[in-house]
Amino acid sequence: YLWLSTRILGPRCFQSREENIILNNPRKRNALSLAMLKSLRHDLLHDIESKELRVIIISAEGPVFSAGHDLKELTSEEETEHHVEVFTTCAEVMTLLQKLPVPVIAKVNGLATAAGCQLVASCDLAVASEKSKFATPGVNVGLFCSTPAVAVGRSLPRKVALEMLFTGEPISAHDALLHGLLSKVVPEEKLEEETMKMARKICETSRSVVALGKAVFYKQMAQDLTEAYRMTSQVMVDNLALKDGQEGIEAFIQKRKPVWLHTENGTSQWLQGK
Repeated sequence: YLWLSTRILGPRCFQSREENIILNNPRKRNALSLAMLKSLRHDLLHDIESKELRVIIISAEGPVFSAGHDLKELTSEEETEHHVEVFTTCAEVMTLLQKLPVPVIAKVNGLATAAGCQLVASCDLAVASEKSKFATPGVNVGLFCSTPAVAVGRSLPRKVALEMLFTGEPISAHDALLHGLLSKVVPEEKLEEETMKMARKICETSRSVVALGKAVFYKQMAQDLTEAYRMTSQVMVDNLALKDGQEGIEAFIQKRKPVWLHTENGTSQWLQGK
């Protein structure tokens, strides 16, 4: 499936790097076919335990980031078991993004619709060019975007998400930013530069601290206020027990740059099953 998504390792600097995954089937509008989803899952997990890997960037070839599922796979000619596999695999990939120990950035330069919009919403961060648009148009072909609605409905206010779902009309990049689907909108010519600026800033941090913070962020979002504070108070104590937790504080006091070790000792209870 290498022709469907292409994994490119970024330059190493200070023993850290980013990984670029490119959706690479522009003739099919980078549709999230079952093969594409399996390829994407494989590339996301490849080398994920490497301490050098600090951030993953997902982008696409061509004018469409992703048009969502391949509708030809969803006709009555395919068995129900195949339909189940498509949606189950898609859900696994979308939930995997938040379970990975490194931040995942969507770099969008074009149209992202249905499951393609779901992919953007499922990433931790998203940078888009001004020309990009986002839509959940399944209702117009008789297939309501119920699975994309899970991610979109958790990123956008309810009434904005439901307007997208009920009408299928696209929203602009600036509206997507305004409502919380995106982290940043930039001119097309600045997209690579701004995405890499964000990625390299992450590369300067401790992998173990970021992994802990990401896992706990998503856990506490599903809890009530009291339980979230109870859990995160303990996490702060455990964070201090990390070697990088102490290194960062000592470096700040000594007015020097920290030298991260990226060890995760003492945080396994928060990272397991994340």
